Amino acid sequence: MIIDFHTHVFPDAIAQRTIAHLEEKGGMKAHAEGTLAGLKSSMKRAEIDYSVVLPVVTKPSQFESVNRYAAEINGKEGIFSFGGIHPDCEDIEGKLDTIKSLGLKGIKLHPDYQGTEFDDEKYFRILEGCKKRGLYVLTHAGFDPAYPSHTHLTPENAARVVKALHKGEEDPKPFLILAHLGSNDFADRSEEYLVGLPCYFDLAVILGKVPQDQLLRVIRAHGKDKILFATDSPWHSQSEDKAYFDALPLSGEEREAIAYKNGAAILGLPK
Repeated sequence: MIIDFHTHVFPDAIAQRTIAHLEEKGGMKAHAEGTLAGLKSSMKRAEIDYSVVLPVVTKPSQFESVNRYAAEINGKEGIFSFGGIHPDCEDIEGKLDTIKSLGLKGIKLHPDYQGTEFDDEKYFRILEGCKKRGLYVLTHAGFDPAYPSHTHLTPENAARVVKALHKGEEDPKPFLILAHLGSNDFADRSEEYLVGLPCYFDLAVILGKVPQDQLLRVIRAHGKDKILFATDSPWHSQSEDKAYFDALPLSGEEREAIAYKNGAAILGLPK
């Protein structure tokens, strides 16, 4: 069993133009068309059992439409969806209650697309609200090619946030998931500042990008129970990333935890 914990789709009516816009903005080529049907076809080819869809609310006015679509696709035919929120939304507490009431397991944040430093008080308020409600938070971490001039989540500010969220706790329970091994394109700094802290890392984008010896070292130092298999489909090929993951010299316990058990615990799937 395998869960891809980091994918993106868009409603059919806007998928084509959204993908085209993001391809141009980020200077990258999608491996799928960005639709729900396209993701399911990709999953079938790659033999992936479940995918987690991560929507990004790029302006407060999108809150209702984004979370309505997330609720529509959530829990059906191998698809789970997180919700989304913008740090400039009004009534943050009420909006987090709405996300919880929709049955969504968590939210996605993207500091670059939302133009906010990760250690800003606006994000901290959201994170504390999610922690209180048992909602997970998955955030883009590190460099994003669409915003090359400034990175809003760095290993350093992420470390400050994680420590503040769990200050004084003897047995902290991670609920924050940092994408891209903690910080895209900053693996050395992620290893220095984030490894061992109470947060998850996902493997989106970095399979085949981070040197294998460093990847294995981070997995084992951070702990197999805090790593999630992920691809960032449609921006990476699920088939290619799964093949790379399958070839890694991991133990059976490491592979099972990363591929399925950790994600299953978050999503409430059978062990």
